[in-house]
Amino acid sequence: MKIPLQYQRTEYDCGPTSLLNAVSFLMNREEIPPDVLRYVMMYTLDSYNHKGEACKNGTSRMAMLFLSSWLNQYAKATRFPLSCEYLSGDRVRITEDSKVVEALRQGGAAVVRLLYGCEHYVTLTGFSGRRLELFDPYYRRRPFKQEGISILTDKPHSANRSLPFEMLNQTGRLPYALGPEESREAVLLFHTGTRRTPESTIEYFL
Repeated sequence: MKIPLQYQRTEYDCGPTSLLNAVSFLMNREEIPPDVLRYVMMYTLDSYNHKGEACKNGTSRMAMLFLSSWLNQYAKATRFPLSCEYLSGDRVRITEDSKVVEALRQGGAAVVRLLYGCEHYVTLTGFSGRRLELFDPYYRRRPFKQEGISILTDKPHSANRSLPFEMLNQTGRLPYALGPEESREAVLLFHTGTRRTPESTIEYFL
């Protein structure tokens, strides 16, 4: 059974929420062991703010890198049908030939760090033409002032935003921009039982 994706419960837990949303997008509830929920929450929210307050600076890049490795090792040891790949720097871009878009084409998901007032994690789940679909765990009802950003309300199991590729590829401090290339990161996630092979997902773009 597929369940709706979730919103973060505090100002800080976009990282673990986006990771767990990626797993929920890829899998039925019955396939997800409670250990995964436990350890995702245990290893994230590891950053301290400028006042020295624990958890109030969200999730670090190191935690995301560690979790992607931990999930791969856990999957290998328990036969959990998940695989992950961590990307950083200029490998994180939204173009037809990028690893992120190829992952979506294969039925995977991508958790990316981008800008939304501050650094923020969201889950990319698909695309149509040159418009990307994602689930932003930060709850919002008001329309966006920026042209091109659509709020989706009819896809609770996959997406609540739609926006053009070009908006994410921006390097400035704009909503949903991936920002400077040197600070980008993404975790690609796949259900190993349903992942489509590159040969079966060839598409041509005009």
